[in-house]
Amino acid sequence: MPKTYTPKLAEIEHKWYLVDASGQTLGRLTAVLARVLMGKHKPTFAHHIDTGDFVIVVNAEQTVLSGRKEDDKIYHRQSGRPGGLKSDAAKDLRRRRPVKMVEEAVKGMLPKNKLGRQQLGKLKVYAGPSHPHQAQKPESLPTSALRA
Repeated sequence: MPKTYTPKLAEIEHKWYLVDASGQTLGRLTAVLARVLMGKHKPTFAHHIDTGDFVIVVNAEQTVLSGRKEDDKIYHRQSGRPGGLKSDAAKDLRRRRPVKMVEEAVKGMLPKNKLGRQQLGKLKVYAGPSHPHQAQKPESLPTSALRA
């Protein structure tokens, strides 16, 4: 009976990828980002170990929502106090905090446990075209991965 392969922590390499989100559909983009953050694109993928890569997203304010979601999609947050529920339409959230739209979409696609929170920490999102991670020498994520 074959044994299940589990990668050793020393064998795992974490690459840095750069993604330009301008003109990309939010849901399709974040599905690819979640896949890369989890490490499902690697042959050494394991559900219980963080084998994923770091992802830098630039131009988050230029993502596109399909249909009428710009007006109809509502983002909720709760302060923890009675009556503390606040709601924003997608267009208001994009104007106020464009990075939050991408982060929330990716967060919903990751596991809801410690591992998912660790993977979400490897996502770096910026509203504009500049980022402070040049020292990590990020590679461009292949466009074939963004189209799939």
